[in-house]
Amino acid sequence: MSLKLYFSLHSSSLKNAKPSSILIAQQSPGDRKTSPADEFSPLAEKFNRRLLLGIGSSSVLAIGANFGGVTSFVLGLSPEFGRNLKLDVVYPISGYRRCMDTVEGFEFMYPFTWVGDQTLLYRAAEKTERETSLDLPPARISRRKNVNEPVVAFGPPGSTGELNVSVIVSPVSPTVSIEAFGGPKEVGEAIVRTVTRSGQRTDLKGTLLEANLRQDSERNLKYYELEFKVESPTFRRHNVAVCCANGGRLYTLNAQAPESAWSELKHEFHTIAKSFNIIS
Repeated sequence: MSLKLYFSLHSSSLKNAKPSSILIAQQSPGDRKTSPADEFSPLAEKFNRRLLLGIGSSSVLAIGANFGGVTSFVLGLSPEFGRNLKLDVVYPISGYRRCMDTVEGFEFMYPFTWVGDQTLLYRAAEKTERETSLDLPPARISRRKNVNEPVVAFGPPGSTGELNVSVIVSPVSPTVSIEAFGGPKEVGEAIVRTVTRSGQRTDLKGTLLEANLRQDSERNLKYYELEFKVESPTFRRHNVAVCCANGGRLYTLNAQAPESAWSELKHEFHTIAKSFNIIS
């Protein structure tokens, strides 16, 4: 607030003021016991407080609304800061969003342009509706959920599913760790065999390309990061997978892409794999 505006707001009170108060306001400089700077210091402090409050409020508003991608841009200047605060669950940071499943207990990043699998979203909505509905359940035996069905899946909008990332959570003994299934190479080879023999096709060929160990020393968790490809006369597919066991759950993240697009997606897929963590 400028001094001119400040006095204009208070001029009406001066018109009705008592002569004594006006006389005090018109005292000569020699009669003053304080300097003009001292008299106006409370006003300056008030002005500074309002200015800082206005700047802070506008910043919060901009972050909350992400106007024109401003928030994502600012957070992208320091990606790790925003990611440590889990802000990428809401705002894209450096091209990625975070999927955080607090029920199953895992998280990972994925390209911000990808969308959730609509089938899984509808199924989750139906499950929530059944759990909160006051109606009696239908008089039929419901089909048991397939344990190999992904709990989440993301891919480019309008895609056929050939390019996506998904997570499967399977129940295991609470005491089982990933080492119980073997080392990274053994688990990788077992997954390749499972993929190539899962159907009735005999023309599938799988090759394990990489099998590495990633350790979380703070939580005493081990992650197997795998890379393999599956080929047939009609398609060639490249996969990156991460496996981990914790708290009675076996987690498997799988990201797949056509072999023809692998060179363009290689960096994104490895970013997805490195970001996969157990949070339960």
